[in-house]
Amino acid sequence: MGIYEDLGVKPIINLCGVATRLGGALMEQQVVDAMVEAAQEAVPMDQLQAAASRIIAKVTGAEAGYVTAGTASSLTLGTAACMTGLDAARMWRLPDTTNMPNEVIIAREHRNGYDHSIRAAGAKLVEVGMNEIFAGAGVRATEAWEFEAAITDRTAAIAYFYRPGSSPPLEEVISVGKKHHVPVLVDAAVEVPPVENLKRFTSMGADLVGFSGGKFIRGPNSTGILCGRRDLIAAVALQQLDLDEHFDIWEPPPSLISKGEIQCLPRHGIGRGFKVAKEEIVGLLVALRLFTENKYLEDKRRFEVLLEVIANHLKEIPYVSVEMLHDDGHFPMLKVKLDESRLGQTAYEVSRMLKNGDPSVYVFEMQLSEGVLLISPINLNEQYANIAAQRLRAVLTRA
Repeated sequence: MGIYEDLGVKPIINLCGVATRLGGALMEQQVVDAMVEAAQEAVPMDQLQAAASRIIAKVTGAEAGYVTAGTASSLTLGTAACMTGLDAARMWRLPDTTNMPNEVIIAREHRNGYDHSIRAAGAKLVEVGMNEIFAGAGVRATEAWEFEAAITDRTAAIAYFYRPGSSPPLEEVISVGKKHHVPVLVDAAVEVPPVENLKRFTSMGADLVGFSGGKFIRGPNSTGILCGRRDLIAAVALQQLDLDEHFDIWEPPPSLISKGEIQCLPRHGIGRGFKVAKEEIVGLLVALRLFTENKYLEDKRRFEVLLEVIANHLKEIPYVSVEMLHDDGHFPMLKVKLDESRLGQTAYEVSRMLKNGDPSVYVFEMQLSEGVLLISPINLNEQYANIAAQRLRAVLTRA
């Protein structure tokens, strides 16, 4: 019996990938060991975050960095920092943004459930663009001039949710922001690997960039990285840290917060609920070191072998076709296309049977409507790959 069985929770085989609802990516043993060690000592959290800032700055090329409670919290904290700067009175008022710049400009095509994190800080989203391509009513996506036209004295920031092919090009949006002294906040949660992307957006001039720590970097699932301008990261720290301190004897690490730039300590800020434990910060930093040492390239080769194990179990089933997907430095995936009419079951039904079996197997469900099961290898080892292959074959041949 393991700890989950003791709690009455049965572990699954996760072929879905890094989904938070399934606990994210499994961590390397070095990460787990570091977290166990870190959990057994007490440290000042501002000093630990300052150490993290130095490491994050080095690997991202940013002025400073911060370990957050995931990319969603990075969006809330980053938005709050853009609205308040180092003004403690404004920090105390959030999410009430009366009489302060509180508008965040966003392309209509970029709207998604995660922009709730921006609104949670008290910001008001101002949409630009018409999303004509998606509507089938035209050929143009949002353009940079539309961002510029929307800027007023109420503008606090521009939000940009980056994905390959995002429009308008991020460089053009950053140029608009620089011209009008409006910070650009970039959500790049899943844009690593490749490791080069850690520096890509700050090198373009983005003011704040958020990455997930618990997805492909394979740190604790509750962590994220926010990197960017030193003054904005300081504002993030002031709104997230436990500041139950006496200002006169409080000595923050100057590399994280310059005490001379603030007049007083703010009360606990809007980010106080986004605390990150010391062992989580340490785990993220160890995972980041492994990731930037290109261990992911070793993993990529290993994952291809494990996906081949699954493919070999399925390739002779007549109503199943299997294809290995490779995508620009990202980890490979396996595409299992079903001939649903010959199979007599839809991909939805197959996915349900996989979930309800023993052991329970979860596939990536984004293309179920197209009759496709997608398989991510990031949580696989040789044992799990063989078990998953057998379960897939059993369900597909039985169906």
